Amino acid sequence: MNWFDKILPPKIKTVSKIGRKGVPEGLWNKCTACQAVLYGVELKHSLQVCPKCNNHMRMGAKERLESFFDQGSIQWLAENVNTVDIFKFKDKKKYKDRLQEARKASKLSEALLGATGQINGLSVSAVAFEFKFMGGSMGSVVGERFVQTANHSLENHQPLISFTASGGARMQEALFSLMQMSKTTAVISKLRQQGIPYISVLTDPTMGGVSASLAMLGDIIIAEPGALVGFAGPRVIEQTVRETLPDGFQRAEFLLEYGAIDMIVDRPKIKQEIYLLLGKLGFSPQGHSNSELPTALPPGNDRDWVEGELLPASDR
Repeated sequence: MNWFDKILPPKIKTVSKIGRKGVPEGLWNKCTACQAVLYGVELKHSLQVCPKCNNHMRMGAKERLESFFDQGSIQWLAENVNTVDIFKFKDKKKYKDRLQEARKASKLSEALLGATGQINGLSVSAVAFEFKFMGGSMGSVVGERFVQTANHSLENHQPLISFTASGGARMQEALFSLMQMSKTTAVISKLRQQGIPYISVLTDPTMGGVSASLAMLGDIIIAEPGALVGFAGPRVIEQTVRETLPDGFQRAEFLLEYGAIDMIVDRPKIKQEIYLLLGKLGFSPQGHSNSELPTALPPGNDRDWVEGELLPASDR
C-alpha cells in the first residue's frame, strides 16, 4: 500500500461506484416567462400560476376541471366517444399513430373532456381542451363531446362553461373537422334559446377554428391573463398584411381594450367569479329563487362590463 492510500479515509467511495439518483419527475419546474425554478407541489397548489411573475402556464384539461368543480362532485360525460380514422390519413406518420402518441403524452383518449358537477353547490356542466393532445385540435370527437355535454346542460337546465386551449381544426379529419364549427355553434344557439348561460374561458392559446366558433360565442367571454387568442398566428398576419403589428397584438389585454372579450380573470379566481356571474343571471344552488334576476341572457350587444359588473344599456 502506498502512502496516498494510507491517508485516505477507508470508507470513501467515488461517485462512479455509488451512481447518481435522478431528480423525481415533476419535483421542480421552470416558469416559461421569468425562468424561475418553482417547487412542483406549490405550483400545483397555485394552479400552474407562477408566484414570482403571475405567468399563467398551460394547464391540463383533467387537472383544470378537477380544480374547478367542488371536490367529489365531478361526473365525466361522453367518455365512450372515441376517434375513428375514417380517411386512413397519412402524412409523415399515420393518423392512428399520431393518436396513439397523443394518448400516451396526454394520458387522455381525446383533446376534450366533458363533465358535470357543482361549483360552490351550484350544478353546472363544463368542457376543457387538452393542448397536449395534438395541440388541442378540434376533430369530430371533440365536437361530439362538446355537443353531448351541452345537451346535458339543456336537459338539466345547467349553465355550460368552456375552457378552450387549441391550435384550431384537425387537418387529419379534413371536412369532418370543419363541420364541428357549425355543429358546436348550433348547440350553443339552443342554449341561448332556452335562456341557459354559456360562459367561454379563453386560455393560452385559443386559435383557428375553435376561436372562430365556440370560443368567441360565449354569452360572457373571460380570458386568462396573457392568453394568445386569434385565428391565424401573429407572424402569418404580419407576412400577409406586410405591416408591423402593435405590441401585444392578439393577447388578452389587447382584446379587452378593444372590446373583443368581457373581462380578464386570474386563474385562481375564475371559479368564484363564474359563480358570482351566474348568480347575477338568476342561477343559485337553490335554483332560480330570485325573481328580480333575469332568467334569460340579454340579447345581442345589450350589455356592458364595468369592473366585472353587468349593466343594462340604459346605464352605460
